[in-house]
Amino acid sequence: PPPSGPGGDRTPLPAQRPGQGTTFPRAPRCRRRELHFPGHPEPPLGDFLAGRLARPSVLAGRRAILRRGRMPPAVGGGLAGWDETHFGKMGSYYINHTFFFDVHPPLGKMLIGLAGYLSGYDGTFLFQKPGDKYEHHSYLGMRGFCAFLGALLIPFAYLTVLELSQSLPAALLTAALLTFDTGCLTLSQYILLDPILMFFIMAAMLSMVKYNSCANRPFSAPWWIWLSLTGVNLAGALGVKFVGLFIILQVGWNTLSDLWHLFGDLNLSMVTVGKHLTARVLCLIVLPLALYTATYAVHFMVLNKSGPGDGFFSSAFQARLSGNNLHNASIPERECLLSFTKVEGQKGFLGCCTSSRRRRLPADLAYGSVITVKSARMAVTTYLHKDYNNLWIIKKHNTNSDPLDPSLPVEFVRHGDVIRLEHKETSRNLHSHYHEAPLTRKHYQVTGYGINGTGDSNDFWRIEVVNRKFGNRIKVLRSRIRLIHLVTGCVLGSSGKVLPKWGWEQLEVTCTPYLKETLNSIWNVEDHINPKLPNISLDVLQPSFPEIMLEAHMVMIRGNSGLKPKDNEFTSKPWHWPINYQGLRFSGINDTDFRVYLLGNPVVWWLNLLSIALYLLSGSIFAVAVQRGARLPAEVEGLSQVLLQGGGQLLWGWMIHYFPFFLMGRILYFHHYFPAMLFSSMLTGLLWDTLLRLCAWSLASFSLAGHVHVLGILSLLLGIAYSFYLFHPLAYGMVGPLAQDPRSGWNPGTFEATARTPACVQELPGDSQLWSQSLDPPSCGGRCLRSLRSSATCQDHALGAYPEFKPLERAMALL
Repeated sequence: PPPSGPGGDRTPLPAQRPGQGTTFPRAPRCRRRELHFPGHPEPPLGDFLAGRLARPSVLAGRRAILRRGRMPPAVGGGLAGWDETHFGKMGSYYINHTFFFDVHPPLGKMLIGLAGYLSGYDGTFLFQKPGDKYEHHSYLGMRGFCAFLGALLIPFAYLTVLELSQSLPAALLTAALLTFDTGCLTLSQYILLDPILMFFIMAAMLSMVKYNSCANRPFSAPWWIWLSLTGVNLAGALGVKFVGLFIILQVGWNTLSDLWHLFGDLNLSMVTVGKHLTARVLCLIVLPLALYTATYAVHFMVLNKSGPGDGFFSSAFQARLSGNNLHNASIPERECLLSFTKVEGQKGFLGCCTSSRRRRLPADLAYGSVITVKSARMAVTTYLHKDYNNLWIIKKHNTNSDPLDPSLPVEFVRHGDVIRLEHKETSRNLHSHYHEAPLTRKHYQVTGYGINGTGDSNDFWRIEVVNRKFGNRIKVLRSRIRLIHLVTGCVLGSSGKVLPKWGWEQLEVTCTPYLKETLNSIWNVEDHINPKLPNISLDVLQPSFPEIMLEAHMVMIRGNSGLKPKDNEFTSKPWHWPINYQGLRFSGINDTDFRVYLLGNPVVWWLNLLSIALYLLSGSIFAVAVQRGARLPAEVEGLSQVLLQGGGQLLWGWMIHYFPFFLMGRILYFHHYFPAMLFSSMLTGLLWDTLLRLCAWSLASFSLAGHVHVLGILSLLLGIAYSFYLFHPLAYGMVGPLAQDPRSGWNPGTFEATARTPACVQELPGDSQLWSQSLDPPSCGGRCLRSLRSSATCQDHALGAYPEFKPLERAMALL
């Protein structure tokens, strides 16, 4: 069977929820409990601020490693992480040449597979579920490749900010923000698409600002190199994920602005402007499209064997896959079947067993033919495999004569003909009437009716070829047809609903009175048996490369739109991301597991959020001053240009990589924010360097004014580094008791840090209740968090048991 959704099962690890109201035993001193790591729901970041960071008890050997602040010898503990089961498996498919379907373009998975192949991985690890041990399998090449690209984000960001601000401290601060972010570190050490995507995004951004800096030397060698590299990296970003379109939009906006400025320069001739336009079209449109198309050519060339992705594509597409029953016209040796296939979401073949005997198929459809029909969307019969119950015979509607009689001429089925479909095994006709369908009440019921092919007028269907004229013959595989019920006028299709147990949990087939053309109602003839017709090879019916490209993109788009949250599946909302509200567990469930948690460094992320607000305020002030013609000192004017132009590009990059997610209906996860986080970090480095320089300029009359900028930058660098010291176990992993376990206490010999338990906090506004974090309030000197509803009592509860507890209230509690 196929994965549970397009691209496989992405369900996070199961939740570990502490019981509410649990009373812990008395302890000789006030202990601190470790950070709680549920999979659903995730605890808000305020757990950290209320003293919830882990200090697990670990083995002496590992404790010594952690005290020195070094990375554990095997990051991830040799276990498959959350999404590694998805993308690592696809790397194996490339090594094994097995065709699969994913909602993302192929470049990232191809690079992962190539890294695995070059490092000696044989593609045999199953990647079944998070936490599986790699054992003897050579997985470090794939992880090392992703880690290498993730590490390159830091110099790329450094060089980008250095180019935009011409300030070394700003570039150093940006590099520190990314170096000491636990979220980027976590993503970069696993087999994921995210470090590959961010690599191409940052490389495209760096190339863009570099060729902008060569504007005074147009058509020089560096200008051409950086412009071409921009196009290459744009193709790479789009080839990894469709969100690479965001960096394409940013570069496109920059290019249009640049061309508009050149067009207004009266010193340039129209010939020169035309050369600029041509150069950008070649490097930023033609070159990326060529490279993007080439990735698909390699993708289809490598994946030439039948695999779990067959069922998402059309029958004509499947005919090119080795091992598929349609490849080289290798149809079943026995009479073959009527089958319908759902392209989107689930595999839906309903065929018969394969045969090694090569056979040719008739090209045109004639009456009396035994056919296999394949839907562009949903299985018409009620199960997802091929057998004899799929067999149908196509007949004329107004005669019972045997069309296979040698004395009768061959009659081809044409667009607009009225036909009957008789089920081969039961001799019942495909039938519909005005009775409502079992699940979709506004649709009509579809049944098998009649005896030995004899029925009534409700068995008559008009066959129509999409976008064809009346009289055109029906072609095997290539004709996209609809079946219109002659009496009711409804269209044969599928609602996509699963029948209950009385229907064996199979898929509902209906006749919809709504004649709008949808994928639910489009079919094609997949197989065809008729001894009176000459056979042809299916090779001549295989689609061309442009048709394959178009179909692949249509399937990916439908797959993305079909990615909806499952029951009890953890998701996040875009507004959660900038505030670092809640993260995602990558590995580990029990207290003996090696646990890694995807969460950004809160100091870095909240500093980025504060910087965006400060930039909007300071940028607005400078923009108004410039627009009003205010006469600024030369140094201030230079800093304002850096702030408005360089910072404006970074703010635009953050916005265009973040706000489109609010419009998406598909399932979203925390890691989708990280490309935007790169831009906010670069903006933070540029902004604080500029503001500190402005402060030093404004305090020029004081003796210590020259040290303001240096001290400010050093303070930020040290604070960021110390925050990583506190939170690094999130990325490097931890072991020991979970938060709700009474054994989870503070061990001064371990390196994992925790925030201090706040003193007794009085009533706060809101409906939530604040609970004590200490195990034994009397032994802690009466420190507790009092209930809002009953200030006279002090109760013991793990804060992780209350996911509705707001981060602002937690911050207030800490203060």
